[in-house]
Amino acid sequence: MSTDRSRIKLLVVDDEQGLCAGLQEALRREGYYVDAVPDAPTAAQRSKDHLYNLVLSDLKMPGMSGLELLQQVKGYHPDTMFILMTAYGTVENAVEAMKQGAYDYLSKPIDLKRLRVLVEKALEFQALAAENKELRQRLNPRSEPGLLLGESASIRAIAQLIEQVARSDVTILIEGESGTGKEIVARAIHDRSCRCDQAFITVNCAALTEPLVEAELFGHVKGAFTGAIATKPGRFQLADRGTLFLDEIGDLSAKGQGDLLRVLEEGTFRMVGGSQLVRVNVRIIAATNKNLSEAVVQGRFREDLLYRLQVVPIFMPALRDRAEDIPLLINRFFEHFCARHKRRQKRVSSEAMDLFQRFSWPGNIRQLRNVVERLVITSREPVIRPEDLPQFMSLEAVPRDGFTVRPGVSIQEVEKVLIQQTLSRVSSNREEAARVLGISRRALQYKLKKYGLLRPVLED
Repeated sequence: MSTDRSRIKLLVVDDEQGLCAGLQEALRREGYYVDAVPDAPTAAQRSKDHLYNLVLSDLKMPGMSGLELLQQVKGYHPDTMFILMTAYGTVENAVEAMKQGAYDYLSKPIDLKRLRVLVEKALEFQALAAENKELRQRLNPRSEPGLLLGESASIRAIAQLIEQVARSDVTILIEGESGTGKEIVARAIHDRSCRCDQAFITVNCAALTEPLVEAELFGHVKGAFTGAIATKPGRFQLADRGTLFLDEIGDLSAKGQGDLLRVLEEGTFRMVGGSQLVRVNVRIIAATNKNLSEAVVQGRFREDLLYRLQVVPIFMPALRDRAEDIPLLINRFFEHFCARHKRRQKRVSSEAMDLFQRFSWPGNIRQLRNVVERLVITSREPVIRPEDLPQFMSLEAVPRDGFTVRPGVSIQEVEKVLIQQTLSRVSSNREEAARVLGISRRALQYKLKKYGLLRPVLED
C-alpha cells in the first residue's frame, strides 16, 4: 500500500451528524482523504461516481441500512472495504455483516484507537488482495499454469497440496517466516473450499491479551463484565459455516491455548457470562512463524494442541530458498505498481536481476514488494540497473548457490536449512537429495522427521 495516505479515499456514513463529522476529522488527521455523508442512499450514489478504498458506515439508518449499502457498493466495486458501526451489537447483525463481506465491525461508542487500527489493517489487506488477485485466479485449475506466483518445485507442490485439501474440512497449520504469504495460502484454501461463499475470519493471536482471549474468541453476553453494554459475538460465531484463520498461533497465551484446545475437542463453548452451550461449524486454519516443535520442548506451546492443528502441515519456503521465482515476482510487481502510480513500465537489467536473486530477503515477498514499489517511484529510467537498487542489497548479496548463516544460529538450524534448500532447489526426490547431501535415504528420512519437514509437500 502506498505510504501517501492522501491518495487513499474513505467514506464515512452515519445519520448522527456530530459523530459523522467527528470521525471524518479524526481520519483526516491520520492523513486520509475523507468524505462524509448523513445517509446510505447518498453514500450509494456517491460511491457510483467515486471509487473509495474503504467505507465506514453505521449499520442502522433510516431508509437504507448499512448492510444494504454494503451490498449495493460491493455490486459495482467489489474490492471496496467495509467497516460497519453498531450500537446494537447483536450476534445476528454482526455475523450477517461479516458474511456479506464486511471486513470488521465496531461497537458504539467508537474507540478511536481501535478505529485507526482497523482502518489500517483493512487497507493493508486490500493492497495485499489486489496484488494477489491473479494468484487466486491461478489457483483455479481451469486457468493458466504457474501457481502461487512461482514455478519452483516447492511452490508447485504447495499448489498441488492446496488442491488436495481445500474441499475437505481438515485442520491445517501453515508454517514459515514472516512475509512468505501464509495468509494468502489460507485464503486460497478457503476460496477453493465448499465454504467459499461464507465468512473468512482472521484472528491475530499475538494481539489477544490474557483478559481478552475468551471474549474475543467466543464472545460475551450483555453485562458479563464492566463495559459489556451489549452482547458481542466472538470470532468463532462470526466464522460459523466458514473458515477461522488463527494467525501467529505460536503467540497465543497458555490460557488461550487451553481454551482453543477444549473447543477443538468438544466442538462447543460458552460465551463469557453465558450459560448456554454454543455449537458452530468452523474450519480451522492456523499459521505461525515460530518453530512450534521447539516451543513444545521449551514448554511454551501445548503438544496436544499442536497435534490437533497440524493434521495437514504446509511449509512456506523463504524467498531466498526459491530464488528462481524472483524474476516472475518482480515482473508482476512492476506491472502492478507502474499501473497504480501511473508510471511507464520498467524492466530489470540482467546485472540488477542477479543482485535481486542473490540477496537473502529477510522480509521475504513483502520486502521484495516494497523494494519494487520504491523503484517504481524513485527511478526515472525505464531500465533498472544495479546502481538504482538500495545499497543494502549490494552489501548483503550472497552467492547464488549459497545461503547466509547468522551469528548465534545452531548447527541443527543450519542443517535444517541445507536440507530445505536441497529439496527445493536441487531435487524434491528424496533419494536424489540424500545422494547430494552425502547421507543415506534412511538418514534423510530421520532428519526430515526430526526437523518437522516430513510434509506432504515434499513427497516424491
